[in-house]
Amino acid sequence: MRKKTLAYSLFAALLGLSFHSCKDDFLQEKRDFTGVNEDVFRVPEMAKAYVDYIYGLIQPPNGNNTSLYWELAAGNAFQATTDEIPGQSDFNREWPQISITQSHALQYFGQRMSSSIANNSWTRIRQMNLFLQEADKHGLDEEIRDLCRGQLYFWRAWQYFDLVKIYGGVPLILTPQDPISSTGSENSVPRSPTSECIKQICADLDSAINLLPGRWEGNDWGRITSGAAAALKGRVLLTWASPLFNRADDRNRWEEAYQANLAAKQLLESNGFALYTAGTAPGEAWEKMFFVESGNPEAVMIYGFNSTTSDQTRKNNGWEQNARSKEILGAGGISPTKQLLDAFPMKDGKMPGQSTYTYDPNKFYKNRDPRFYKTFAYNGARWPYRENQNFIQWTYRWYNDSGDLSGNPNATTETEGANASGIYLRKGTDPNGSNSQGNFNLSGTDVMKIRFAEVLLNLGESAIGTERLSEGKEAIVEIRKRAGVENLDGSYGLSSVSSRDEHFAAMLNERKVEFAYEGHRFWDLRRWMLFEAGSPTVARLGFQDQVLDGSRRTGLFVIVKNADGQRYKATPDPLRSTVNGSAPIVDREPAQYPPGITTFEEYLDYLYSNHFEVVEKDDLDPTNPADWTFRWYNEYYFFGLHQNILLASPYLQQTNGWPDLTGGTGTFDPLL
Repeated sequence: MRKKTLAYSLFAALLGLSFHSCKDDFLQEKRDFTGVNEDVFRVPEMAKAYVDYIYGLIQPPNGNNTSLYWELAAGNAFQATTDEIPGQSDFNREWPQISITQSHALQYFGQRMSSSIANNSWTRIRQMNLFLQEADKHGLDEEIRDLCRGQLYFWRAWQYFDLVKIYGGVPLILTPQDPISSTGSENSVPRSPTSECIKQICADLDSAINLLPGRWEGNDWGRITSGAAAALKGRVLLTWASPLFNRADDRNRWEEAYQANLAAKQLLESNGFALYTAGTAPGEAWEKMFFVESGNPEAVMIYGFNSTTSDQTRKNNGWEQNARSKEILGAGGISPTKQLLDAFPMKDGKMPGQSTYTYDPNKFYKNRDPRFYKTFAYNGARWPYRENQNFIQWTYRWYNDSGDLSGNPNATTETEGANASGIYLRKGTDPNGSNSQGNFNLSGTDVMKIRFAEVLLNLGESAIGTERLSEGKEAIVEIRKRAGVENLDGSYGLSSVSSRDEHFAAMLNERKVEFAYEGHRFWDLRRWMLFEAGSPTVARLGFQDQVLDGSRRTGLFVIVKNADGQRYKATPDPLRSTVNGSAPIVDREPAQYPPGITTFEEYLDYLYSNHFEVVEKDDLDPTNPADWTFRWYNEYYFFGLHQNILLASPYLQQTNGWPDLTGGTGTFDPLL
């Protein structure tokens, strides 16, 4: 939602406290305020506020530091279960066994409905069901009613899809449950087959498409549109067609996904949505789109933040502060991996493994896809912010007097503290962000949860699934063309892609680059079952070198060398001038370049050729135990129900492959 409408959310939270019931209230007000006043379904302002309250229950809060990869289910633990960032999570560590008492059995499924105030899956669904059931009974203006209902159909579908993609089928509850009857059999709803859940999610989205406008304007910009509902339907059916759910590669599912995504694209385009293309330099439009707010054609679904400092509507985006380096008062809290750095193509679109792929590991930054420079900040990269548009991020290291030249360098130019990987995440950081106003904390950058680029690639992947291979490739071409990739082979680097599986592989690699750090990677790996070497899809797509199971995520040391090529060992910073003297080796930002060098870019190449040695940094993932590697369990393809959930709701079937309360294994098949 847009920033201004947040006030409605706060207003809605007070509904049960601020208004008295009429004598014919359909619910009695409860002492815990779980009752809802009838005026919510009669007074337009209160109806709108109720809907805004639902938005507030689902969207990220003020100061959320992981908003670009924010997830309801597991915070950033899913992000650490990818090749994007390092570290141990509940889903990449070794366990003695799969257990329903451990945290790898997600409790996001939620407890039975109770009379206490909470914000979880089933209380959110109940709030939506209340409005959807009662809105047409109390004389609410039809136009207002339909707009409100349309938004809630979308959010109910969103919530159910959030559950289904994790667990498979879940209980379908489409009328409001009575919290007072939480222990009664009427609330003991079993899990529905996954196919029925998908059907219901799509039905809700069809209702949203029919009820919502194609575009909102003014203060309502950012509300859910018919196009956003259509785009989510396309995402849902693409997931249903993917190998995780579609083990037999049923082409009918791919066709349904294709038609849904085609309809979404056409509907969005008819309402002015498109790839954001304002900008002339390669990669310029791709970076700028993250900071355009009202009217951004890329923003199919967007979460709004603001830069307010103290009042009750404050909702700042903590991403900027978390990503920026400590040298300029950021937190330096996000550490991209070498694996993601290496995944980006060259500027001609060529990828590792292609015959014409050229890559110098000591000059990893040279001739890369323009998105590379807008996604990462590396040693010597320009990373502008408001107070210093020419700021250069330096991350090099060396050995002080006690250092061991055969070990890791023990001195760094980052005197305020370095991040873990030697690579910073530039994506989503505003070139006009300010460190003089709360050290980047007052960021109002909105976050796109569905971009038009995703709609294009969802359509392209669905097209590949239906053997429309040229159409699938064209979707990738459109994305690369906007990014500024060179077209030297007539296909933006894709001329060697021919078979269906090669097209799928190219699509997943493109998504890996285009949507890096936007919350897609875990779900793409999972829906294609790409975590372990034994997966048949890994072999089909030729992704053996990308398998995470048994791997370690790494970073970069950029180590300073003397003129003779030996590693530098001394206390002073070797590339930084002292107050009254010159740099020990050479100045990293000299007033005058050496003969034959006219630009900083040329000078940076000179430094990497003569004074920088790039070494893989392998201390990002746990080093205790020393043999720690990423561990994936196939049970995570469909999560099981935690013991707490089963004890509270013994009528629920456990997921296949997970232990149940009796010591046996689950009987619920998420593929049905």
